[in-house]
Amino acid sequence: FPLTGMTRPAFALLLLVLAAATTVTAAPLQADALLAWKASLAASPALSSWTNATPVSVCSSWRGVACDAAGRVTSLKLRGLGLNGTLDALDVAALPALAVLDLNDNNIGGTIPTSLSRLRSLAALDLGSNSLSGSIPPQLGDLSGLVDLRLYNNNLTGDIPHQLSRLPRIAHLDLGSNYLTNQQDYRRFTPMPTVTFLSLYLNYLNGSFPEFILKSGNITYLDLSQNTLSGPIPDSLPENLPNLMYLNLSINAFSGRIPTSLSKLSKLQDLRVSNNNLTGGIPEFLGSMSQLRGLELGSNPLGGSIPPVLGRLEMLQRLDIMNAGLVSTIPPELGNLGNVNSMELDMNQLTGVLPPELSGMRQMREFGIPSNKLTGHIPPALFTSWPELISFQVQNNSFSGRIPPELGKAAKLKILYLFSNNLVGSIPAELGKLVRLEQLDLSVNSLTGPIPSLLGNLKHLMRLALFFNRLTGMIPLEIGNMTALQVLDLNTNSLEGELPATITSLRNLQYLALFDNNFNGTIPPDLGKGLILTDVSFANNSFSGELPQRLCDGLMLQNFTANHNNFSGSLPSCLKNCTWLFQVRLEGNQFTGDISEVFGVHPGLDYLDVSGNQLTGKLSSDWSQCTNLTRLHMNGNQISGNIHASFCRLTSLQSLDLSNNQFTGELPSCWWEFKLMIVMDLSNNGFSGELPMSTSLALELQSLRLANNSFLGVFPSIIETCRNLVILDLGNNKFFGDIPSWVGRSVPLLTVLSLPSNNFSGVVPPELSKLSYLQVLDLSSNSFSGEILTAMPNHNCSLESFHLAGNDFVGVFPPFLRARPVSAPLQIMPNGQGQLRVDEFPARVNISWKGHEQTFQKSIGLITGIDLSSNQLTESIPEELTYLKGLRFLNLSRNDLSGSIPEKIGRLELLDFLDLSCNELSGTIPPSISNLRSLGVLNLSNNHLWGRIPTGDQLQTLVDPSIYGSNPGLCGFPLLNVCEPTLDQGAEVRKEIGDLGLWYSVILGIVFGFWLWFGALFFLEPWRFSFLCFVDGLGSK
Repeated sequence: FPLTGMTRPAFALLLLVLAAATTVTAAPLQADALLAWKASLAASPALSSWTNATPVSVCSSWRGVACDAAGRVTSLKLRGLGLNGTLDALDVAALPALAVLDLNDNNIGGTIPTSLSRLRSLAALDLGSNSLSGSIPPQLGDLSGLVDLRLYNNNLTGDIPHQLSRLPRIAHLDLGSNYLTNQQDYRRFTPMPTVTFLSLYLNYLNGSFPEFILKSGNITYLDLSQNTLSGPIPDSLPENLPNLMYLNLSINAFSGRIPTSLSKLSKLQDLRVSNNNLTGGIPEFLGSMSQLRGLELGSNPLGGSIPPVLGRLEMLQRLDIMNAGLVSTIPPELGNLGNVNSMELDMNQLTGVLPPELSGMRQMREFGIPSNKLTGHIPPALFTSWPELISFQVQNNSFSGRIPPELGKAAKLKILYLFSNNLVGSIPAELGKLVRLEQLDLSVNSLTGPIPSLLGNLKHLMRLALFFNRLTGMIPLEIGNMTALQVLDLNTNSLEGELPATITSLRNLQYLALFDNNFNGTIPPDLGKGLILTDVSFANNSFSGELPQRLCDGLMLQNFTANHNNFSGSLPSCLKNCTWLFQVRLEGNQFTGDISEVFGVHPGLDYLDVSGNQLTGKLSSDWSQCTNLTRLHMNGNQISGNIHASFCRLTSLQSLDLSNNQFTGELPSCWWEFKLMIVMDLSNNGFSGELPMSTSLALELQSLRLANNSFLGVFPSIIETCRNLVILDLGNNKFFGDIPSWVGRSVPLLTVLSLPSNNFSGVVPPELSKLSYLQVLDLSSNSFSGEILTAMPNHNCSLESFHLAGNDFVGVFPPFLRARPVSAPLQIMPNGQGQLRVDEFPARVNISWKGHEQTFQKSIGLITGIDLSSNQLTESIPEELTYLKGLRFLNLSRNDLSGSIPEKIGRLELLDFLDLSCNELSGTIPPSISNLRSLGVLNLSNNHLWGRIPTGDQLQTLVDPSIYGSNPGLCGFPLLNVCEPTLDQGAEVRKEIGDLGLWYSVILGIVFGFWLWFGALFFLEPWRFSFLCFVDGLGSK
């Protein structure tokens, strides 16, 4: 109906009433929606004000809520409040006027609801730094009023919706640090002319530079870093994006040269292209981009030199050219960069000196040039010219000279790394003035002198590393003042004395390394009390007494080494509860106590060595739970009892040494389940019974030592599966029967075969000649028979030590031992076998030489030995034996050898053990035996030798006459029998007497002639007068 003049005011009043009614209705709806969402979240004190849902309270007292004049909620800003929940319960339909939704830095999870697209008034949506997952809803592209969209630092996946490129007003778009992809190409994206800020960093984007970005010409900030984009950096980039001020393409796979066209980006202030595959050197044009404030080119294979023109970038604040393959000196022109506060040139091949001109960089805060080849002295002027310096890192170079005392003037310094250089002299006491210092590392130099007591002033220092120097003296008492110290590493110096009791004042200490010094005395008993120590090493010193019983109070100990000291007493009881233990080395001390009371369940334990102590007890079932053990060395203790079958659960073991203990009983049937075992030593115990059988197809064993037990049975069949075996020692057991012929085929790498003092019998199988690496063979004290010649035919191995004593061998001296060349050094454990370096494992072979035990440790070198004693060998000792110039041990005693001692026995210059006793040898002792200057043991007794015993420097030290006993024809030292002169000896004496008479006659004639002439002058006056006149005439001339 038509409105009359009177009805128009009434209608307007009606509209106002309806609007008011709508507002009154909207307020409860908004409040109810927000309260419902709050209820869905975990309890949050930050939203405690969200109560009393009145129109006034919602807009005025609810935290983070803002309204317009009509009372409608327009802004919801709840940044960083620790909210925990999802957005699923948020009813956006009740918030039609919402323009700003900011939930940044909370713990909002779940997916982004598609319902957010209904917020038609939304201009800013910030859900960054949460735990959102799933894909980005394409419907967000319908938010036509959206200007600012931030979804960074979440767990979003899937493709970036191309619909986002159609947001007509979007200016700030940040989708960085997610798991977004671009499986669909960028052709569906449209140009985004309104965008000025675009960040897609740290996603899974690949392919070439996105084309749609090049068509978004108003971008000033572009971050595509930490993706896998590849190909060249587009030459057209400056033309298409002329307004760029920040460009970050780092950590991608871009290749080719840095485009020259980038010089056209006249507004660019920050250029970051590090961590790509860019080549072609550092372009000179960069020196003309005077507006640059940040330049990061590092971690590219650029190569070339540092252009001096970079010194023109007077506005530059940060320069990063680390790890760029640079082969260059440092241009002095860089000293013109007066605004630079950070420079990183590390991991290149920079040479020459550190230019003093760099002191012109007076704003320098962080300076790093580690891992180069720089030489010369560190310029002292740097530290008087850089008042803002907080980090100075020049480690891993070749700087020489002394540490500049001027360092003490860099009052703001927090990090000082000078390690791995060639610095000499003492540590300047001036370093004690750097009271803000947090990290100090001077390790791996040649520093001398004491640790300055003034370092105790560094109360903010958290790490002090002085290892691998030549420091002397004691640890200063003032060390206790460094109360922030977490890491103290003084290893491998020449420090001495006792640890100061003040070290217990370091209440933040976590890492303590004192190994390889000359410390002595006891450890302060309170060390570790109340601390959370993770690494402690006292190894290779002369400490004594007990370890501090509260050393592992914090139960976080991971690496603990106290090996090779003089510690005694019980181990700290807290070790049993240190479940994080990784490496423990306590060998070479005098610790006592029950091994299973000290240690408990340590699931991460990798290395345990308690050898050479006085530990007792039995191995409890707890040991079976240390399933990550790779090395277990308990040798040289008094541990006893049987080994339980649960021990076989330690399937990671690679080195096991239980030797020299008191273990008894049989090995469990599961014993060969150690599939990774490389070294096993059970020798010198009381084990008994037969070795268990195995169904394993192959074992990794390289060394197996079972000597000096009571094992019995035939030759162990398990050996046939050990194709990598290098050392096999079964000596001093009760094995019997033949050596199987497969030994020569199935263990081809065997280097040491030691089977002495068993009950083996029969003929030695000729297949042993196939062991081409065999260097030590000990079959002594068994019941082998037959001729050695037939036992080892055509032997071509490199034997170094040969022992067949105490058997029933017959025949002549084995020909294959006669004229062998000098062998190469015997490597007990050849490199390249197994997963670990064999030098990490003990490798030794004990050989008994007639009561003298010789231990061959790792490398025998040119040690060579032959022991054929106590057999039935006949005929003579071959002369060819003297060609074995590496021979050190020779024992042929108790045989039926005849003939003479080889005339050239003196060729064996390294020989220090020679026993030819109890044979049928005859003739004289060869004079060449006096050439054996190393001879320490000699026995020629019980033969038919005669004649004079040769003399010589070394032979004169062998004073025991019994070594020549039962040879009635011998005479001379050290026997009491005086030798009668022979015909030749008499003629020689007569010749010596005749020569002596001739000398006497000549001397007598000279004396007589002199006095005859002088007497004539004295007694005859005319002669005397004439002589004096002649002398006077000579004087006048």
